[in-house]
Amino acid sequence: MLKNEKAVVVFSGGQDSTTCLFWALKNFKEVEAVTFDYNQRHRLEIDCAKSIANELGVRHHILDMSLLNQLAPNALTRTDIEVKEGAEGELPSTFVPGRNLLFLSFAGVLASQVGAKHIITGVCETDFSGYPDCRDMFVKSLNVTLNLSMDDNFVIHTPLMWLNKAQTWALADELGKLNFVREKTLTCYNGIIADGCGECPACVLRKRGLDEYVSEVGR
Repeated sequence: MLKNEKAVVVFSGGQDSTTCLFWALKNFKEVEAVTFDYNQRHRLEIDCAKSIANELGVRHHILDMSLLNQLAPNALTRTDIEVKEGAEGELPSTFVPGRNLLFLSFAGVLASQVGAKHIITGVCETDFSGYPDCRDMFVKSLNVTLNLSMDDNFVIHTPLMWLNKAQTWALADELGKLNFVREKTLTCYNGIIADGCGECPACVLRKRGLDEYVSEVGR
């Protein structure tokens, strides 16, 4: 697709961002990854991202975003806040206000420093738990804002935007990386790598998608 271009992947070490990393490695000449340290509930997330980037030989940046923890207490940054889905139209307790706004903005600054014009993120409007900063409209708006703010021509790519979890597993399989994504990524809100705890909302969504995909392909 853009084999002569350079890209930066917003990378957490989870299923979605790891699938996006493999997608970027297939489609771009040079790829770097950026992980944000916001004192998240499970530090293992950062270790997982480090390990994957190291295994794949991808240059990996870790940026300090601890102020986000201070400003936006939630279930991903506080052990005393229960992980639960939103009730009666409310957002889940795992929503971190401003997270993708800040992550993509800083990814843009990093991209400008390393000579990349492409930013890849694993946000998705299909299985997105209602997070407003995962919507296509938000990403397109921020893309325009980034370009205006730095007088540049970045392109934010969202390979998973219109995919459900089963289709995301299908993409990983198309890339030849389904087992890697299943065995080495961390999606679980309780900090358990691979198939996770099986009970938190992230694990339930991940397993439901995998079961659906496996059923479709008859494995």
